[in-house]
Amino acid sequence: MQVEQGWITDARQVISPHCDNRPDDEKPSLLVIHNISLPPGKFGGPYIDQLFTGTLNPLDDPFFEQIHQLRVAAHCLIRRDGEIVQYVPFDKRAWHAGVSSWQGRERCNDFSIGIELEGTDLEPFTEAQYQSLLKVSDLILRHYPVNTQHITGHSDIAPGRKTDPGPHFDWSRYLNGLKGNDVEQSMP
Repeated sequence: MQVEQGWITDARQVISPHCDNRPDDEKPSLLVIHNISLPPGKFGGPYIDQLFTGTLNPLDDPFFEQIHQLRVAAHCLIRRDGEIVQYVPFDKRAWHAGVSSWQGRERCNDFSIGIELEGTDLEPFTEAQYQSLLKVSDLILRHYPVNTQHITGHSDIAPGRKTDPGPHFDWSRYLNGLKGNDVEQSMP
């Protein structure tokens, strides 16, 4: 697995319009972990791709009436079976974090990469998801000025507004699984 022009070579590409240039071509220095399921609590299906590409049909589920007009996308999604889907190249600003702040700096989309895990706050993630997340994260750590001190959850950059990746995300397992991770690291 490699990064070429901001794209992961082995990922399925679904190009999202919900992105733009980073300010002053800033390099990403923060990695944000999210979770998503559409409809809520249901896995599989085309709906995350549709949300991130602006093609979600509000008639497909009552919940979609609330969200179909959102202009949102993460850089990547890791499905329950470990499949990696990439929507936005890493050198572009994906619209994943919303109103957010990290260590006193506002607008985290400007300087972050967002990875969604298909899941909810209510259940554990799969072994395949952790394995794919580790591969993608190691790739990001090698190619961008992100380190293990700058990996966090959506809940930490948007407290009170967001709860993901949720209490079932195993931060210790994830951070300890990263290649070349720092021995003294802080977990969110």
